[in-house]
Amino acid sequence: MSQHDDFSFEPVPGLPERPPPGEEILWQGRPDTLALAREAMGLTWIGGYFVLIAVWRAGAAAADLPLPQALAVALPYLGLGLLACLVILAIAWAQARATVYTITSARVAMRIGAALTVTLNLPHRQIEAASLDLRRSGTGTIALKTPDDTRLSYLVCWPHVRPWRMRHTEPALRCIPEAAQVARILAEAAEARQALPVLKRTAAQTPVYDQDYALATG
Repeated sequence: MSQHDDFSFEPVPGLPERPPPGEEILWQGRPDTLALAREAMGLTWIGGYFVLIAVWRAGAAAADLPLPQALAVALPYLGLGLLACLVILAIAWAQARATVYTITSARVAMRIGAALTVTLNLPHRQIEAASLDLRRSGTGTIALKTPDDTRLSYLVCWPHVRPWRMRHTEPALRCIPEAAQVARILAEAAEARQALPVLKRTAAQTPVYDQDYALATG
């Protein structure tokens, strides 16, 4: 029995078309749902907020009520907190399921968006730098700095962006497993691409060669 794929129209999962000859797919992945809920959507902070409110309400009620009744006062707040956390987890799951990050020998492609799906294609020569935010669990975020004249919408790309960089949006591979290894793959691909000359033509149709931008990791 075949499984239904919402993106079965893609010739290659995560890419709007097949890579041209000579372009090799080096890595594909998607965010870790729990890490995305924690780091991009504030799951820990929201859960902690409701626990704090529940403890405060129970403590205030304990001054006038027996302990069992005081604890009962806190239960609705814990229930609301649990519901809020479940909603956040559902959103994170939908975002992670709809996302495919792809690193090829020529570019970084990001198919993102649970409601409105878009695909960003970032050639290595247009990535000026990459920064890795690595967590103890091994998950991490790789943010990509693009030239100043590149305009990307923070809201359209969220949560696949570097947090709080709204003036110049930095697209990011958010909360990916084995992030350090993925960062090495990206750096090696960019360095290899830098060594390849880019053929351009002047107004006189004379071939000239220029070098791609280098990718710096930090």
